[in-house]
Amino acid sequence: MMADTPETTSETEVETGAEAVATAEATPAPAAAAPTAVTDLADLGSIAGDAPQGDAAVIAQRAEVPLREQELDKQGRAYATGRRKDATARVWVKPGTGKVTINGRDQEVYFARPTLRLIIDQPFAITERQGQYDVIATVKGGGLSGQAGAVKHGISQALSKYEPALRGTVKAAGFLTRDSRVVERKKFGRAKARKSFQFSKR
Repeated sequence: MMADTPETTSETEVETGAEAVATAEATPAPAAAAPTAVTDLADLGSIAGDAPQGDAAVIAQRAEVPLREQELDKQGRAYATGRRKDATARVWVKPGTGKVTINGRDQEVYFARPTLRLIIDQPFAITERQGQYDVIATVKGGGLSGQAGAVKHGISQALSKYEPALRGTVKAAGFLTRDSRVVERKKFGRAKARKSFQFSKR
């Protein structure tokens, strides 16, 4: 038998490589995916593959579950403190007929202006709980406008404690946030916070 020489081996390898290249060229390449025309945001979500179709029910179920526990006192009332400007209100909320008592007086007597009573009723209106809760509040400090805002803040906090499921609705409306706007302090050398004294040239 005659052994293969190095020259014969290299020629065989070259022939094998040429056959592999020819086979690769003959094999058709996979067709590229046709670009999808995006005409709407829904199409964009389907292309990206991040539209949670199957998880929609799970997400809705999680949204309905209250994140916090109900907080009630021994009398079955929810308590909260509300603040606005210089006014501070202590508010108790319990199921009832919609009666609002402020500092021992009815809201029509204490807040004679309809706009102030409208401010107090906003938390119940946005949660569709009008006429379902009684409110007892004691408020001090500030003027009537600040006191109405403090009572509104307290009602919103207490309502979210009595019904934790409503917290998302009340918070989205911004009723749980304490309005930090207060009167700016007076500066020395000025008539008020920004106002200057009348200028006299001589």
